[in-house]
Amino acid sequence: MRALLGSAALLVAAPAAGQTLETVSPDGTNRIVVALDRQGTPNYLVQRRGEMVLAPSPIALDLDRDMLGWGMAITGSEASSADTRYRIVLGKAEEGRDRYNQLTVHLQERGGAKRRMDLVLRAYDDGVAFRTVVPVQAGTAAAIVRYERTGFYFPQAWKCWGFNVGHFGSSHEGEFDPVDTTRLRDHNLFDLPFACETGKGAFALAEADLIDFAGMYLTGRGDGGPGLQIKLSPSLDDPRIAVHTRIGSPIVTPWRVVMLADQLGKLQESTLLTNLSSPSRIEDTSWIKPGLTSWDWWNGPVIGKLPGQRTTTAVAKAFIDFAAENGFPYTMIDEGWYAGAGGGGVRRPGVDITKWADAINLQEVADYARTKKVRLWLWAHWQALDEQMEDALTLYEKLGIAGIKIDFMDRDDQWMVNWYQKLLGAAARHHLMVDLHGAFPPRGLTRTWPNFVTQEGVMGAEYNKWSRRATAGNNVMLAYTRGLLGPMDYTPGGFRNVAPANFQIRNDLPLVQTTRAHGLAMYVVYLSPLAAVADSPDTYAASPAGFDFIKAVPSSWDETRFLAGETGEYIVIARRKGKSWYLGAMNNEKARSITVPLAFLGPRGAEARIWTDGAGPEAVQVESRRVASDTVLTLNLAATGGAAALLQER
Repeated sequence: MRALLGSAALLVAAPAAGQTLETVSPDGTNRIVVALDRQGTPNYLVQRRGEMVLAPSPIALDLDRDMLGWGMAITGSEASSADTRYRIVLGKAEEGRDRYNQLTVHLQERGGAKRRMDLVLRAYDDGVAFRTVVPVQAGTAAAIVRYERTGFYFPQAWKCWGFNVGHFGSSHEGEFDPVDTTRLRDHNLFDLPFACETGKGAFALAEADLIDFAGMYLTGRGDGGPGLQIKLSPSLDDPRIAVHTRIGSPIVTPWRVVMLADQLGKLQESTLLTNLSSPSRIEDTSWIKPGLTSWDWWNGPVIGKLPGQRTTTAVAKAFIDFAAENGFPYTMIDEGWYAGAGGGGVRRPGVDITKWADAINLQEVADYARTKKVRLWLWAHWQALDEQMEDALTLYEKLGIAGIKIDFMDRDDQWMVNWYQKLLGAAARHHLMVDLHGAFPPRGLTRTWPNFVTQEGVMGAEYNKWSRRATAGNNVMLAYTRGLLGPMDYTPGGFRNVAPANFQIRNDLPLVQTTRAHGLAMYVVYLSPLAAVADSPDTYAASPAGFDFIKAVPSSWDETRFLAGETGEYIVIARRKGKSWYLGAMNNEKARSITVPLAFLGPRGAEARIWTDGAGPEAVQVESRRVASDTVLTLNLAATGGAAALLQER
């Protein structure tokens, strides 16, 4: 870290004479630079290997009555660095390495109230991040943030993909489409991440350590230039206010994150968002366990040959039997089990989540599960849980419930962000894991609360029940966008595979418009420490090809490698658990032959079992062979196809 003497690009970007500061990643690859523009507004830029990724972009906040970030002077700075490791309880790796160089820049207004503002800049080998801190001082007693005027300006029109969610109050379920960055408008509202390729590398815009603040979206700059600026999720009480900070407390924004790599797929390996998040608040995590779960919702309500409709004692026991027979540790009982349930996203008056519906005896089901060494997960509407949280969680702990799946929050304003903290803390006290649906995409919170094992915020397999949107192309694109941020409860496992031309929308026993091998690969490519086995037991019994891979695959990992791929076209990911590697390859609608080097294997090689596309969508070819670190696999991927492999090192 040092004061930057200047370059032609920086001199053009920051024409006013003044101090320019930077911090550089430990490997020297990534650089974040800060300087003041002519108006005294702090601007930052980002470079990777000398290429400007983000052009000078402003950092400012609108407080109660005016903007903070104009007419500033740099009053000092401190440099520091760190290199620590922490355990990742469940996730893509067994540990994260928090290795960075940091620069804290102190600023103060030249006139007026002479308010102070600090910028904390970090440079990692896989990205850069910054946050704004407004210390407690005279002039900030109102403790209100109306807007954040921080930008992510592009030096030119990058090739990008984004999900234009369009409005606040969303379930964050939609396609990540190509974006013309020359036509970004300030009425657009993009979800996270926003992913781009520069020609020499790639980046994704994200956020981390979102605590007691409003969620971040991205919108057009408003001046017609390429790039984006932040728009905060507004308060439901007053849409002109995003954040109420506590009187006597500083204003601290979450980290604004620029993930950086040579290819978007390489960001699958990054732990940057958890590195930037607050350490675990759970001391003993021994009760937090990953695993696969059988599930009664996706395949129903009328579930094949099972006795009657779902959410009955008999059906719950049948799913417990299915889990026990196949070595799955969990069974999920979805919507409809508690008294007064129903209505999906609408909480009916008078519901009671401490009592069960007439058709199911939860005590009997829990006792039965215990005899089968299977544990239960229970679904609940968030408002129903909020009204009875302590009583309900106390009961669930007494019943031996493993975790809760909470749904339909569909918000990321400050109040809801804080409700996540309330819920996760209460669940931890009662040794309950949590799966959040209708949730905003990950911000690294699984480090702070390791009992937060997975979340939705994705257009997943449920869309097969009512649309044609869960396509192979969408599935691949998710791996380069939403999947970069953290756990993704896509709920794979559909085994009624058909070609897209033969796909029909149906609610019971839905079809899947990809090959079977494509679906197997999801268990590797998509990270989810609680992974659904979504189809009905009799479907797997009638068409078992590939089910042996699902029974063998872990759901939490020691190491992750991106092996091959092109954004939106195909992807190949390898993940390690112990001495075994699992490989997943997912393809879009264009058939192709790809080569996959196995250089990650140890010197003794491995015994490989490989599942690939067969003659039709439901067909799977299985091959066993010996492979070595110099082996290059050739995979012939069908249209909407894929492949999966288990490589056991000796």
